[in-house]
Amino acid sequence: MNRVFIDGQMGTTGLLIHEFLTPRDDLELLSIADEDRKNDAIKQEVVAAADVVILCLPDDAAKATSALATPTGTKVLDASTAHRVQEGWVYGFPELVTGQRDAIAAAQCVSNPGCYPTGFLAMIAPLVAGGLVPRAAQLSISAVSGYSGGGRQMIERYEDRATTHPTALWYARPYALNQQHKHVPEMRHYAGLDATPAFMPSVGHYRCGMLVNVALLRGQFARATTPQEVQSLLARRYANEPCISVHAVNDSTDMDNGFLDPQGNNGTNRLDIYVSGTSEHVLLTALLDNLGKGASGAAVQNLNLMLGQDETTGFEL
Repeated sequence: MNRVFIDGQMGTTGLLIHEFLTPRDDLELLSIADEDRKNDAIKQEVVAAADVVILCLPDDAAKATSALATPTGTKVLDASTAHRVQEGWVYGFPELVTGQRDAIAAAQCVSNPGCYPTGFLAMIAPLVAGGLVPRAAQLSISAVSGYSGGGRQMIERYEDRATTHPTALWYARPYALNQQHKHVPEMRHYAGLDATPAFMPSVGHYRCGMLVNVALLRGQFARATTPQEVQSLLARRYANEPCISVHAVNDSTDMDNGFLDPQGNNGTNRLDIYVSGTSEHVLLTALLDNLGKGASGAAVQNLNLMLGQDETTGFEL
């Protein structure tokens, strides 16, 4: 039986990972007393006893625990942003490129992707690798996420607002307008882009669910192309992927009178890609649960690979 320690299991991501793992009879979940969580000697003993430690912590705390884990040989899966573009850490996006699964399975240190980058990279990385979008392309991303993506304090603020101002909810509110969002470095790095993309995220007044959009104008492609060619490349890339689906061009099957619900994949580890547009421009949209494939579900998928198990064990497809 494999032993797993979740450091930070009371946070939003950690709670859901714990919920995914608790029913499994192939895992033993290790714990540490609250009063010992800042005792490095005791924590290192727990970490050393685990096969994998999952870090659901702020960046600085994640760095501290990973430093404790490295000399023990315990595998580390970090759900923070601390190590996502750091040398020596494998990026935990199994579908990113051929061989990524094997790299995750063999690694001691794996960084779990961010929610927005998961949607963006699923759409853009194959197009850059396939030569349809040049590395020098200057891209813009717009996205909306449920408020759970902001962690406990944001959840409390939004849920309090729903109680105190039920007729004046905060609907889509853009933020990070200074272009300093912490997910941007991994977007550029793993997409293989020379230029940093412009990113405008928003928070919606619902708990979970995410839409990530990239509009590609005709001049942004490396050569003349069509939505059908874009869709075909992506469909081939993900043809055998259990968690990623690519829809037909301009598919409105899942829409409600033309509207796409950002909550459509909630409670699952699915990511759906929609390709829309004309000969003038192509709109790419990724639909995922920001706490599913965007966080906790992805962590369970990576954990399974790190333990040599079927990657879909323990979550809903």
